Amino acid sequence: MHILVTNDDGPPSNQSSPYVHSLVKSLQSAGHTVSVILPHQQRSWIGKAHIVGASVKPTYFRPGTLHQEDGTTHQLPRGSNGDNSEGDEWVLIDSTPASCVQIGLYHYFQERGPIDVVVSGPNYGRNTTALFALSSGTIGGAMEGACCGKRSIALSYAFSSRNHDPVIIAEASGHAVKLIEHLCANWADGVDLYSVNVPLEPGVSENKVLYTDMLDNRWTGSCFQAVEPTSADDPDLQEQRLRNEGEVEGKKPDPSVSLDTQESTLGPRLQHKHFKWAPSFQDVYRSVEESKPGNDGWTVKEQMTSVTPLKANFKPTPGISGEIKLSDNQPSLYSIVDCDDPYVQEMVQRALTRRLGNASKQISSVSDLPDSSSPLFQYREYERIDFEHGMFESSTSLMNAYVIRKALIRKHYLSNTVAGWLSKNPDSVLRHHFKPAFDFELDYAEFLDDALLEAYELNDSLSKNEERPDSEKEWWILKPGMSDRGQGIRIFNSEDQLREIFEEWEVDSDEEDALEDENDTGVVTSQLRHFMVQPYIDPPLLLPSSSNRKFHIRTYVLASGSLQVYVFKEMLALFAAKAYCAPHEEDDVADLARHLTNTCFQEGGSSNEGSVRRFWDLDQHVPGLSDDWKEKVFEQICAVSGEVFEAAARGMMVHFQTLPNAFELFGVDFLVDSNGSAWLLELNAFPDFAQTGEDLKEAVVGRLFEEMVDVAVKPFFGLGNDSNGDLKLVADIDLGRKA
Repeated sequence: MHILVTNDDGPPSNQSSPYVHSLVKSLQSAGHTVSVILPHQQRSWIGKAHIVGASVKPTYFRPGTLHQEDGTTHQLPRGSNGDNSEGDEWVLIDSTPASCVQIGLYHYFQERGPIDVVVSGPNYGRNTTALFALSSGTIGGAMEGACCGKRSIALSYAFSSRNHDPVIIAEASGHAVKLIEHLCANWADGVDLYSVNVPLEPGVSENKVLYTDMLDNRWTGSCFQAVEPTSADDPDLQEQRLRNEGEVEGKKPDPSVSLDTQESTLGPRLQHKHFKWAPSFQDVYRSVEESKPGNDGWTVKEQMTSVTPLKANFKPTPGISGEIKLSDNQPSLYSIVDCDDPYVQEMVQRALTRRLGNASKQISSVSDLPDSSSPLFQYREYERIDFEHGMFESSTSLMNAYVIRKALIRKHYLSNTVAGWLSKNPDSVLRHHFKPAFDFELDYAEFLDDALLEAYELNDSLSKNEERPDSEKEWWILKPGMSDRGQGIRIFNSEDQLREIFEEWEVDSDEEDALEDENDTGVVTSQLRHFMVQPYIDPPLLLPSSSNRKFHIRTYVLASGSLQVYVFKEMLALFAAKAYCAPHEEDDVADLARHLTNTCFQEGGSSNEGSVRRFWDLDQHVPGLSDDWKEKVFEQICAVSGEVFEAAARGMMVHFQTLPNAFELFGVDFLVDSNGSAWLLELNAFPDFAQTGEDLKEAVVGRLFEEMVDVAVKPFFGLGNDSNGDLKLVADIDLGRKA
């Protein structure tokens, strides 16, 4: 994970900030990326404050030896003025913990990737009970992270001795790291942040970890002590004395001077005084002693770790209780993530970290397993999946693809799958959501007549088109059976146009290289023999808010085991580059930018403004459709997706073979016509997730992979199912195949 660390105690100091360096080291040793931004000095008891009107200035701290005060502070970061030295570098801000979080999230560390969690702490002392928590700069920093939409954890070490034993601190930090990983992998719904208090005691990692409430307590007197103006201590010395007398001994600091309170002979007057922050910690400890078990103060008093779930308004999150069981060092499974696309690699790794934490250990090869039967999860490019290992270790090895699934992912096979299913199930929902198709094989244009001999309906339509006016002609769409990225797709309404399309592709070998450009929509017929044609869907649904551009819906479908089918509720709408124009209204239908919605061959791709939108953000009010048209489209997509997978699993068993120890994510495309009917276009294995772009990356792809882990990975390895329901089960088919 990428973890942003802040605190309210400032940079490492044995006097005021003895724990932060240890935590950072422990997080880094656990394999996490750690970015550190701290107040430049002590900022305890400041809550979630920002200093209004202040110009915040950074300095740069280079940590030294653990538990030694030999770190150095610099005015400029590494790389400035010819300084090319290596090593950790932290940012120090002359402001509050909350300001540190704001600046760390939005102005530093972007090159390291998105922040997964904000950790504020470890605080030098406990932050149990309301009296401590409401003023805590540590909790304030975490609260600011939550207000910025980040998962956040406030971490505090409750010490009973100022003897900073490195062994005890190291154990507490290691324990805290495991707890942070557990909370991130099992983040409860409704929780904005956790307040964690770890007793700084030997053996703390062996003691219980409990979800707790926050004890609601009150001061019984003033938190300030009146002193002579000349006797005010330095703030750092005050903080040190508070810790020594309050945290350790639980008493109110003794007044250093007594003030003359004698009234003037002229009557009562205001006296000139200074006031020193001197809260009575006896109020806190008395309330803890008198409280019932189960709150944070009582839990830490009993030398157990408390975890208090909170909302970003200081309210506790209800319904979370009990003991937290932290796993031992042995992972529940090993994982290999090996994707060519960095976009996918990052999101899969992040999903595993968030949903599994240290229950998953990443390795690079099957040979790295302790034993061949060790639990293994592979998410790899199809060609690099170790299917042999998966077959031999079917009860402990999970793969991210089925071996054979061309009944779905090859267009001409998909057409045959649907046709065969409809012949046996004439009332299937597929009849009204998949256009009948005709497939043929063709090497060269001169053999087109022979290839179309059995396509009776197509021939009949093209013949009738010769006598129809342009506005009434039926249009068809041609698709190569094995191409992708929109290559080779054309529309036509006559045999002459179809012949011209194939003649256009008949190029000599010197020109074939030019067609390999990724933005080209042509194919070489001698290399792609299988073609299919379908009626062209016209008119499609058009949205005025998107300049009446044609769009299709990209749905992600998870097929798991043998066989459950899930549809991911978050869907994308992918728009064509130009406003739609009906084919008969165009002079040249070769301008496919009005008809093809594949962003991959648009200049700029998904980065074009408005080319990729969240489906549920599309217009609610569409002429001719009810306001719930999106819900109705989603219902159709769910029904069709479940049915087409069942058609392949039961009707095309040779060409779609499910495995109990495999799953696969498919990109399934639908086009909505002007009547609100969703038509299945195609299914894609290993879809192009990167076309989602950056704006919807977390909301769509990030959530999809996290749901994939919850639904397909965790149950296989006996780790439960914590899905939040974004993947809707649309088919549960028993094919009798068991792992």
